[in-house]
Amino acid sequence: VKVKIPFGNKYLDAIFSIPEKKPTYGVILTHGAGGDMNFPHLVSLAAYLASHGVLVLRFTCKGLNVAYRTKAFKTVVEYLKLSDDYKLSGVFLAGRSMGSRAAASVICQLSQDDDDDGFIRGLVCLSYPLHRPKLQSKLRDEDLLLIRCPVLFVSGSADEMCEKQLLEGVVSKMKAPKKIHWIDKANHGMAVKGRTADDIMEEINAQVFSWLRENIQLEHK
Repeated sequence: VKVKIPFGNKYLDAIFSIPEKKPTYGVILTHGAGGDMNFPHLVSLAAYLASHGVLVLRFTCKGLNVAYRTKAFKTVVEYLKLSDDYKLSGVFLAGRSMGSRAAASVICQLSQDDDDDGFIRGLVCLSYPLHRPKLQSKLRDEDLLLIRCPVLFVSGSADEMCEKQLLEGVVSKMKAPKKIHWIDKANHGMAVKGRTADDIMEEINAQVFSWLRENIQLEHK
C-alpha cells in the first residue's frame, strides 16, 4: 500500500508491506545515501518480514544530511504510532548504511524525551557506516553508545566503511543488548564474489527475522 507521509511542507513517499494476519509489531525501514526505498535489499527484506507476520513501512528520504534524514525518520515513527489503521505494540527501526545512522539517531533523541513509552523496541543496522572509507580514526559511534534498546548489526566482513575489529570494539562498549551478524567477505553493498544477491539476501532476511523473533517472542505465548 503506497502512502504519502506529511513532512514539513513536503511528503515522504512510503510503502506498507502488510502481513495477512493483523500484525502486532512493525519495522520502519529506510535506504542509504544513494537510492531510495525500492533498493532491492529493502524490497526483499520487507517482503520476507511481511510474509512472516511483521508489518513493514519503508520510506524514501533523499537528503544527504543525517540531521535531515533523522527528522524525516522521526516523522515516520510518529505517523505509524498515531495510525488508526495499524495499532502496533511496538516497532523496530531499521536502515541501510546512512539510513541506519539516522535510525540510531532517532532512537537516541526519542529515548531522551520524557515521553519515551517503549514503542521503539530495537534497531537493525544493515551495513552501518562506522567510518568513511580509509578514515578509521573518526568513528560515528556516539549514538550507538547511548542506545539502550536491543541492536542488531548485519555487516560485511570486508565492508570498507565498517572495519570488522572497529565495529567489534564499539559493540563491546555498548550498553544495549547487541548482536553482530557478519556476512563473510561482503563489501559495503553486501556483494560477495561468487554468491548471488538473492543468496545473500536470504541470509540477511533470515537473520533479521530470527533476531526480531528473539526480541518479541516473550509476548507470543
